[in-house]
Amino acid sequence: MAQTDLQRFCDELRAKISIVDVVASKVKLVRKGREYQACCPFHNEKTPSFTVNEAKGFYHCFGCGAHGDIIKFEMEANGLTFMEAIEKLAHKVGLQVPRMTHESHEQAEKRNTAYEIMEMAAKYFEKQLKLTGGAQARDYLARRGFGEETIAKFRLGYAPANNGLKALLASKNVSEPEMAELGLIAVPEDKNRRSHDFFRDRVMIPIMDKRGRVIAFGGRIMGDGQPKYLNSPETPVFNKRRVLYNMNYARDAGYEAKALIICEGYMDVIAMDKFGIGYAVAPLGTAFTEDQIQEAWKVVPEPICCFDGDSAGVRAAIRSIDRVLPILKAGYSLQYAFLPDKLDPDEFLKARGREEFLKVIHETMPLRDLLWKKNVDGQPSATPEQKALIEKNIKEEVSKIADATVRNYYAQDMQNRIYYELGRGAWRKQSGFGREEYRPRRGQKTAETRPAVSALSPVRTNLDDLSAQYVVSALLCYPELLEEYEEKLLNFDIKNETLRQIFDEAAEIIHEAEIVPESDALREKLVEKGLEKPMRGLLEFKMMRKQNPDIIKMRQSLDERIAEEQLKQLEAEIKDCLKTIETSESFPEEVFSRYESLKKEKEALLNAQDAG
Repeated sequence: MAQTDLQRFCDELRAKISIVDVVASKVKLVRKGREYQACCPFHNEKTPSFTVNEAKGFYHCFGCGAHGDIIKFEMEANGLTFMEAIEKLAHKVGLQVPRMTHESHEQAEKRNTAYEIMEMAAKYFEKQLKLTGGAQARDYLARRGFGEETIAKFRLGYAPANNGLKALLASKNVSEPEMAELGLIAVPEDKNRRSHDFFRDRVMIPIMDKRGRVIAFGGRIMGDGQPKYLNSPETPVFNKRRVLYNMNYARDAGYEAKALIICEGYMDVIAMDKFGIGYAVAPLGTAFTEDQIQEAWKVVPEPICCFDGDSAGVRAAIRSIDRVLPILKAGYSLQYAFLPDKLDPDEFLKARGREEFLKVIHETMPLRDLLWKKNVDGQPSATPEQKALIEKNIKEEVSKIADATVRNYYAQDMQNRIYYELGRGAWRKQSGFGREEYRPRRGQKTAETRPAVSALSPVRTNLDDLSAQYVVSALLCYPELLEEYEEKLLNFDIKNETLRQIFDEAAEIIHEAEIVPESDALREKLVEKGLEKPMRGLLEFKMMRKQNPDIIKMRQSLDERIAEEQLKQLEAEIKDCLKTIETSESFPEEVFSRYESLKKEKEALLNAQDAG
């Protein structure tokens, strides 16, 4: 393996493996702001002075001065040689270490020379933008709203319609093979034609690595024509599948904001920065890749994918599902935001401003919701066969998740949705809880988690009349509790039609009101709906009104009653699972997994009751 190949392989290891995971195998890490802290594993200390920076990929001890990356840590912490450390890390992510070959000192210096050449090219483009020939490019950037500060920060430039870069590099003793290898000139297959500058008559956007070194370029055409964007090809210093544009700036800004926005293009990233949103990045002319997702996870656990609201944006979002599902892990996922009116971020920010843009960004859709929409929206679901096909497709998607724990939770969540949403018409007629359409809690920005039900045969618990009367009375006494408890109550049925009607009407009034009404105002509206007589039978309500109980005590009482009903439901589901396991001809792994999950839920519920 040549030295450059070895360096490239090490870079791949660093990109794929979290330094937090490596260090955490030796010491207990505690998150402190943007970094993790621990007592140093390399010297004895009582006060933690050892820090790990996930985004930058290194550890540092302020006590003994230990410093390094994942490879250095494996060597120092486990007494391994350099190659042993690489082999251990490669095995961790299932990579094969290439064979080592000898190379000269001159070849070892080649990578550094490549960075120097790319820097010369960047400075050339910057200079050309300021000259007379760059007037059209300056006008284009001005129309986009990019001033001198933005141009300087992102090192924007201009590639003239000639071979000026080739001539400059040749004067610096850079050979044509070197220029071609770095994607700076194009070499025609026709040997009778001369090579020429790869980028011509385009606004130039340098692409930098996390250390701020120029590794590639993107060229934007200023008028009509195709391709609109022209990107550098793969080179010894540029792998477009691993690099996110602007990560050199967005990394620290994302840590501060606890957010990272992934958008579709360079100009969107620059536009956001101009509006004070410095934590945006973009893939480089390809679909969002697994390596890029893992790079984003080093900054925040749930980056936001911001797509245009048109069909192309939706397709791009759906494509990302296939990339992220296999690599999902506990605590790490993606969120999605779609801009309205088919606008891109640049257009939206100019038309509606920063605050409106941030509102859209914060109203995200979780990955699980997009997965559901991908498989359900637009698909017929009127017949059992059509519903079975949707369920089959969803299960096939979920099976792609490698992490068993995450996969099991996704399977449970999707099964719940299949039950509640594909079959919700019949369920809502039976239950009395909820309306024709699912309504999220007031002010909620993401979709609700549906209540957990058995993946085998969902069991619903009937509230007896006394419990139902108590629950309805409590919510009429304190209407603000409805939104807090509505999701929990979705697991239960009210058999008493009068109580069910009162609850449904009260919930409808509260959902439609801009401000949750007081108890008296709610009662008046229920009277207007002809429910005065049915409410006379709410003895519990009269007692509560008279005693005027504290809302904290009311919550405790409701929690106790709901927990009792949940326990009944869990025991019924556990019994159902055991029956299926005992009567199955072959061992049903999915049922057993659900059985184990239910037992844990029951144990957690009993522990919570004991603690209370």
